[in-house]
Amino acid sequence: MPFESLTEKLQKAFKLLRGKGKLTEKDIKEAMREVRLALLEADVNFRIVKNFIQTVTEKSVGSSVLESVTPGQQVIKIVHEELVSLLGSSQSMLTFAAKPPTVYLLIGLNGAGKTTTAAKLGLALRKQGKHPLLAACDIYRPAAVKQLQVLGAGIDIPVYAPTGKEAPEQIAKQAIAFADKNHNDIVILDTAGRFHINDELMEELQRMKKQARPQEILLVVDAMTGQDAVAVAETFNEKLGIDGVILTKLDSDTRGGAALSVRSVTGKPIKYAATGEKTSDLEAFHPDRMAERILGMGDVLSLVEKAQQVFDEKEALAMEKKFRENDFNLEDFLSQMKQIRKMGPIKSLIGMIPGLSQIKTDDLEVDDSIFLHMEAIINSMTIKERRNPAILNSSRKKRIARGSGRNIQEVNKLIRQFDDMKKMMKDLSGMAGKGRKGRFGMPFMKF
Repeated sequence: MPFESLTEKLQKAFKLLRGKGKLTEKDIKEAMREVRLALLEADVNFRIVKNFIQTVTEKSVGSSVLESVTPGQQVIKIVHEELVSLLGSSQSMLTFAAKPPTVYLLIGLNGAGKTTTAAKLGLALRKQGKHPLLAACDIYRPAAVKQLQVLGAGIDIPVYAPTGKEAPEQIAKQAIAFADKNHNDIVILDTAGRFHINDELMEELQRMKKQARPQEILLVVDAMTGQDAVAVAETFNEKLGIDGVILTKLDSDTRGGAALSVRSVTGKPIKYAATGEKTSDLEAFHPDRMAERILGMGDVLSLVEKAQQVFDEKEALAMEKKFRENDFNLEDFLSQMKQIRKMGPIKSLIGMIPGLSQIKTDDLEVDDSIFLHMEAIINSMTIKERRNPAILNSSRKKRIARGSGRNIQEVNKLIRQFDDMKKMMKDLSGMAGKGRKGRFGMPFMKF
């Protein structure tokens, strides 16, 4: 889970503050010492840590904080505000050219994930009603062109590939002309990287910038590289003038050093974060929401947005009616499970739930394969059994267990979970019916 290690250490630091009714300047400095160590261990740039701690300490030792009713909460509020500021204050959206096509130039080192990010960005923009074209300008890495073509085919987005031995800047120019002719309003240029920054790489990218005249140059950064990523970002920004950053592999980065450093060092906003391997796993970067995740406060807004993307409103209302009328069956249960799986790994969803976000996911026995096991059990039932689980006797359960490759205990457990969830959702639906409308159905799964 992103920032898991940092979140855990910050929580320990805040315990020093929450447990006291009154705070002294000494208490705050002791807590800030722990915060400082947590940030440094997270591989945050030393200069940034120094300035961060200094700012938080100066704001926290004022009389308005020390003499307040909840001084500990006031200090945490200041830390939150400074984290948001460090991450960029507000969301930074992509800009579009006045006259299409809008060109985005993706740059970065080898292994940062530029090619996959090109496809993810294309899919994200298509969901906004755009018609993107991916352009394969990496002519050096073996199979780079083929990889982009396969990714493009998988999400039904066209890919412009070189026909001969054209230079990258020529491919970019041809791709833009192709997009103009075929009514593609977005062109995403996937470029070559190197294992280190060198003059040859920079000269090539500068030629592409001159030829393609991109609306934005987006630096793709591997979040797991920590302070190395910051040095890379600084150099690319000096040589090319980047407009924004896309962080990749954020789901695997338990420290968070790159995310907390790159914005401050370059002065350029983080625009997107890749949170998984699927082409749909690209999220707009919200500094305030990310700060809340780091502090273990969860991220309810992002969780709701994920749910809204996969849960159809009409289907949700129909499902709510089934709950109210006690007409919810195992076919509906299966449909809901499939919808939840589309939202991403369970561990990543847990990190967005306030309270649960503070639980170390390594300590949770949450295995996404459990969904597949449950699907196998339900699929081994007859239509009659799915629609009327009450008829599931011992012999039927044994047949279902054999057919699904699971054991009888798992079949019984699934049925118990279904009965418990059915009762819980009926109660919740009844309570919600008296209040607000516009809800989406999302059962809570017990593991």
